[in-house]
Amino acid sequence: MAGLPPIISIITPSYNRVDELKYLYNSLQEQSVDLKLLEFIVSDDGSTDSTEQTVKHWQTESNFPIKFITQKNQGPGAARNHGLENSEGELILFIDSDCEAHPDWIQTIYEEYLNDSFDACGGPDGAKDDFTTLQKAIDFAMTSFITTGGMRGHSEKMMAKFFPRTHNMGIKRSVYEKVGGFGDLRHGQDIELSNRIRKSGARIKFLINAVVYHRRRTSIKQFFKQVFNWGVARINLGKIDPSMLEPIHFLPSLATLFGFSIVGTAIYLDFPLDQLFLLIFIPLGLLSLFGAAKKNDLRIFPYLLVVIPSQIIGYGLGFILNFIKRYILNQGSWTGFKKRYYA
Repeated sequence: MAGLPPIISIITPSYNRVDELKYLYNSLQEQSVDLKLLEFIVSDDGSTDSTEQTVKHWQTESNFPIKFITQKNQGPGAARNHGLENSEGELILFIDSDCEAHPDWIQTIYEEYLNDSFDACGGPDGAKDDFTTLQKAIDFAMTSFITTGGMRGHSEKMMAKFFPRTHNMGIKRSVYEKVGGFGDLRHGQDIELSNRIRKSGARIKFLINAVVYHRRRTSIKQFFKQVFNWGVARINLGKIDPSMLEPIHFLPSLATLFGFSIVGTAIYLDFPLDQLFLLIFIPLGLLSLFGAAKKNDLRIFPYLLVVIPSQIIGYGLGFILNFIKRYILNQGSWTGFKKRYYA
């Protein structure tokens, strides 16, 4: 096998994520697949930390080839395209710099690839035991079927079309050559690519056992900004292709409007605040308790009381504001929060 081109290219964009990138690198070293099949491409997006030095050190010790490429900061889509241009594998996998791969992640995808069961694929993301309590709470909010897991890809019974996302995604080189790389959206460019893949007639498969672990935002503020931008992005996606805006995507904004209207009406009618609090807290508390039981960790209960409404309101507000901008005021594309964090 030595000297032959890799069969599998793994592409990860990174921007000042060296501390999280170490977890990803270690998880790739522990993959159950034959590591001689791999190449790992770190597509740096103009980092100012020690990413370059760290990756170059890994190149001297790794069990598989590692490529380090860099560019001026342009965003994760451009960095992934840079990685695609420098990849050699016939099977191309994407995983984000804040993720770790389950030991069988590549093997699971590779076996399906050998069986020719997909042209593009994706799988679920989850949390590990060593994640922080907040990260575990965010993981429940993002993956539970009763929150957004039913439309993001965490169950074989989904409420919306499945679009592989780049924290856990695979495509054949032939697909890339047919539909091209990522567009110029700051957020949602992986969904837009997946939509082009779907419209090309390619076979997209959800691989429930191809699991990655996602080290999500480390503060409520960061998480709120991230989901706000996702709400903004969904409207931008709908403007590109109406099929990417499904009825289910309106639910968080409707829930946000409903919640605000209840609070506003209660205050206007001088409704007792203690009763209003109970009206809101009881369903939220039950959902948070369910989440804590589901994760088998009661410590996440108080976090969920904040994380769940942050997720719904953040996404809902981003969706509503951009809906007004794009569909009512006929304004151009809007990004939302522009701070340079990777999402």
